[in-house]
Amino acid sequence: MKITAVIMAGGKGERFWPKSRTACPKQFLSLTSDGETMIQKTVGRLAPLVAPEDVYIVTNAAYMDLITKQLPELPPENILAEPCPRNTAPCVGLAAAVIEKKYGNAIMLVLPSDHLIHMEDMYIDTLRRAIIAAEDGTNLVTLGITPAYPETGYGYIKYVSGSGRNSVYSVERFVEKPDLETARGYLQDGCYLWNSGMFIWKASSILYNIRLLMPELFSGLQPIADAYGTPDFDTVLQERFPQLPSQSVDFGIMEKAENILTIPGSFGWDDVGSWLALERINPTDERGNMFSGDVVSVDTRNSTVCGSERTIAVLGLEDIVVVDTPDALLVCSKSSTQDIKQVLAVLREQDRRELL
Repeated sequence: MKITAVIMAGGKGERFWPKSRTACPKQFLSLTSDGETMIQKTVGRLAPLVAPEDVYIVTNAAYMDLITKQLPELPPENILAEPCPRNTAPCVGLAAAVIEKKYGNAIMLVLPSDHLIHMEDMYIDTLRRAIIAAEDGTNLVTLGITPAYPETGYGYIKYVSGSGRNSVYSVERFVEKPDLETARGYLQDGCYLWNSGMFIWKASSILYNIRLLMPELFSGLQPIADAYGTPDFDTVLQERFPQLPSQSVDFGIMEKAENILTIPGSFGWDDVGSWLALERINPTDERGNMFSGDVVSVDTRNSTVCGSERTIAVLGLEDIVVVDTPDALLVCSKSSTQDIKQVLAVLREQDRRELL
């Protein structure tokens, strides 16, 4: 069966402000020393499984030029531009409708555009097992990440102990982000995984579940699917897509569907969710600092400093993040990196759109 990849690339990456902006969010930035952007890495690591002509990007219409520039090997028609944000269920449904129209049916690897994978061979092996599971019936498969510590910033997947074959397990339920005590309990239980947001299924399987569980979305997708491959596609997409219900695929489908399976993954996954991730994915010095750009450091420890054009001198800092861009400078404690959206809220109140 044909294997396709659907890369979801419409996010704003607000926790990476001031480098991530509305015009160029996180997935189009290089956050590692090799110079590749996040979306380039996402597509590149799929090469053993998916040919470039079978990779689809679902994104905001404003990012078409960025994707064309960063991924010139992709056919232009494989870039599906959403006229407006409608969350992940319409995103996935649109891609599934297009893929079914083009191929009749195919496996879909549905993946975020802004995660890092450190052990790519193991990742590909896990995807191969997920593909085999997804080919059976109407199974919907999700990759869970074996938790290394009691993380409170992720949703979790509870799987059924003893249900597995070839490390593929039945899912009992999805659970929201827990408090610390609950997360510790999940870790001790041993049957909870971090929800990575990576899915594997046949186009027919997800469309069957959309028709069953989100009939309004299914009916709204039909005119768009019918127009795919015709000169009217862009016009129909512009008219119809904004009318689709805004809902996440997790809430609309995964939390309600039957035949949900998960595979625990230990392939060095990192969601790169905040500036703290840079010290995990890049080398640090003997004092625990991660510096990029022209940085002069004196008596500074466990800090992340990202320069651009200017020299940055840091003195006597500890557990601090500094990010410099030509028009904005961020200085915050490491403990506050998850709250950067509060800065953006103030900028919006002040109508300082040039900084967003």
